[in-house]
Amino acid sequence: MSGRLSFPGAARRTALSRSALVLALMSVLLVSGRAWGDDRVALVCSNDTGDDERINAAISGTPSGGEVVLTGTCLIDGTVRLVGDRTLKGSSRSGAVIRQAPGANLDAMLATDTYLDDVPWTGDPVTVRSLTLMAERSTNPTAGDALVLRSWQSVVEDVTVRDANRHGIRVTNLSANGVALTNTQVNGRIAGNHIHDSGGRGVHVEDTGNSVTDWQLLDNWIADSGTDGIGLDNAAGWLVRGNHVYGVGRVALWADRLFGSSIADNYLEDFGESGIRLSIQGEAASTVSGNRVFDFSGGTGTFLETRVNYGTGNLAVIGNTLRGNGSGVGLDYQRGPGAGLVVTSTGNLVTGVTTPRRTGAGVTVAAGV
Repeated sequence: MSGRLSFPGAARRTALSRSALVLALMSVLLVSGRAWGDDRVALVCSNDTGDDERINAAISGTPSGGEVVLTGTCLIDGTVRLVGDRTLKGSSRSGAVIRQAPGANLDAMLATDTYLDDVPWTGDPVTVRSLTLMAERSTNPTAGDALVLRSWQSVVEDVTVRDANRHGIRVTNLSANGVALTNTQVNGRIAGNHIHDSGGRGVHVEDTGNSVTDWQLLDNWIADSGTDGIGLDNAAGWLVRGNHVYGVGRVALWADRLFGSSIADNYLEDFGESGIRLSIQGEAASTVSGNRVFDFSGGTGTFLETRVNYGTGNLAVIGNTLRGNGSGVGLDYQRGPGAGLVVTSTGNLVTGVTTPRRTGAGVTVAAGV
């Protein structure tokens, strides 16, 4: 007798029928959004304008720590509400696409709950991961931002943002109707995203007070912004590293209020006005190192420029590579309204510009120790 197992025809058909039944039940669960239990919901979008209601219902229906996983194209004409301590993710960047419906003109496609609710405190952490936001500004000419964050310790990773009418990702201390935070909004992370063709800034950090500090902006690709690639109203404690910004209308990387900040290893090319524009606070010291700032398009702007807001600013500018196309200013160290600037400027390669370094009154340039 052979050692191989054999099944009678009826038993085999029964086994296949059971398998088909299991697959069918799994499909029903996936469509209904309850494939993994109450803390993790799978939602297959329908590509109609009811998708935002379905996404919001799925998010609000999960407990703290819950996760909603999207698949397919989600057409929205209402804002997706990001609730604290929840995750919204896609099956993959291309496998989950949230698209703004023509004429929706949303202030924000996705926004955290405390932004929408006009409360004076920061929201609990949210996570957005592995999906695409198509803001469709050509059919939404009065729309706002693609993604708005007003929650601390939040994470945005592996997200594509396309064609925002205003800003691609906006981190703000203000609510939808302008209510300012009375506490802090710290320790967030924006990493590994592709943001392109925004009408305003690719990443916009808005801080009318002193709330949005100590975040990380890492390894993002930001292309063809109408104004600035990266713009930080408050860069205190921020780590801005490894970003590739190109083809922007004004400033590739604009960071105000440096205070213990680090601007490192960014690749910035082809800008209208300035590669890196910085303002510095008087108490702490900050570092600008290892950046590659190139302008091959023949612009006449400044590649790295500074000013001090108050007191005496301290800045280390080390090992940057600045490459122009025959015009412009390489390093432009200015005191601005502050009392003075002490800058360690060493190991920088500046070529292809009219003026390699310009130093204003009240600025001390040292080689360091």
